[in-house]
Amino acid sequence: MKILVMHTTPSELEVLINDYLVQLNSISEEQFSEKTSPIKWSKKEIIGHLIDSAQNNIRRFIVAQYEDNPTITYNQDKWVTICNYQHMGSSLVIQLWYLLNIQIISILKNTPEETAQRTSSTGDIHTIEWLAEDYIKHLKHHIHYALGLQPVAYP
Repeated sequence: MKILVMHTTPSELEVLINDYLVQLNSISEEQFSEKTSPIKWSKKEIIGHLIDSAQNNIRRFIVAQYEDNPTITYNQDKWVTICNYQHMGSSLVIQLWYLLNIQIISILKNTPEETAQRTSSTGDIHTIEWLAEDYIKHLKHHIHYALGLQPVAYP
């Protein structure tokens, strides 16, 4: 019998964001805003990218429940630039990231198993369940980099 991911994914995400929140809040404004290169994202912009990812995934998790295979994509570099995270206060960026993830947890907890098999296109077609698993892998990849933790590979 397959253990369905939708039972564990929201709980895993909740544990992760609470742990990462403490670590992110311990980074100074200067360290959070530092850019190693004009073309590389700062830690603040990395978290901004995760905010954008959360917003787009919230849309996928919701719209795929009532539309047939919606296409929801975004240009990550343009979103980070247009949102201008680099010039926001670190605490606001972290708080927004945290609250959007609280919303994702709520959505996933309330997604019925049969609905979790509905699909959305991100360029490729995936189930809501797959997108939720992938969301956590993507989050870990970027947060671990920003926090200097053990790297997490992400395709």
